[in-house]
Amino acid sequence: MKNKCLECGDKFIGRADKRFCSAQCRSSYHNRQNRDATNFIRNINNILRRNRRILAGLNPGGKARVHRDKLLENGFRFSYFTNEYVTRSGNVYRFCYDQGYLEGDNDYYTLVVRQEYVE
Repeated sequence: MKNKCLECGDKFIGRADKRFCSAQCRSSYHNRQNRDATNFIRNINNILRRNRRILAGLNPGGKARVHRDKLLENGFRFSYFTNEYVTRSGNVYRFCYDQGYLEGDNDYYTLVVRQEYVE
């Protein structure tokens, strides 16, 4: 049975439900279909990784206190984080993977490393 490739348009012989002439055409077609979503996700992941690197760089000992300006100076973006942890006392820790921060007084932030008991 002759089919027409969805990617390149060439005719090929194969099963009745075969849609592509080669693995390369199949891969190209699906990559093109997912390009927009992939770029969006890639950009978000890059921001999250950068935030994590900034927190880890400013927190070599596992616990530190830094001013908001220092985070912003390094390019930190506060609206991007992977999860939040609310303590019993109501404090909200925001995490970028395993590196976290807690907003304190006078624009100071306490930087922490995620503990195993934090889910």
